[in-house]
Amino acid sequence: MSDKSYFDRVAEEWDQLRERFFSDTVREKALAVAGVQRGKRAADIGAGTGFITEGLIRLGLQVIALDESRAMLETMKKKFGHLKGIDYQLGEGENLPIPTGSVDYAFANMYLHHVENPSKAIREMVRILKPGGRLVITDLDEHRYEFLRTEQDDRWLGFKRDNLQRWFAGAGLREIRIDCLEEDCCAQSKCGCERIEISILIASATK
Repeated sequence: MSDKSYFDRVAEEWDQLRERFFSDTVREKALAVAGVQRGKRAADIGAGTGFITEGLIRLGLQVIALDESRAMLETMKKKFGHLKGIDYQLGEGENLPIPTGSVDYAFANMYLHHVENPSKAIREMVRILKPGGRLVITDLDEHRYEFLRTEQDDRWLGFKRDNLQRWFAGAGLREIRIDCLEEDCCAQSKCGCERIEISILIASATK
């Protein structure tokens, strides 16, 4: 994952920031595409303060919520500590501390553009899936806004869909589908001189 310092700094205000970046529709569409079922087990990779985890718990799933930022996880625990069914894990997404073939679903929301090696991160998510398990990634389409590298620790300026298709296929996934989520991610540079709207993609596949 990326240098976690940015996420450590913004953990306490992340929920408010996230609401400005993108809407709850992102979560709703990700869960719908996965076809999640009550009683199953899911991994939320790059979980942050629990945007995806919250939806999964509401639907009756067991969740492994993993993030590299301890501050993000602590903020999530304050929100959901009274709830059962969440396993909080500190770790890197490119080397997941999760057993092979142990989850029915893996989600990564606005996570992949923060990792150094996206194809390796995808292979790790595929590794932890059970046969027939579903992977759903929601992230940014390719863009040109360089200030996100310095202000939000982005390592990738979104992704070409052809690259995601290739990485998914290389990881052995099938039934690959990559679409526009029909939502934008919105942000503004610290100087206030750049206001952006970047289309969000949703990529799903079966192991």
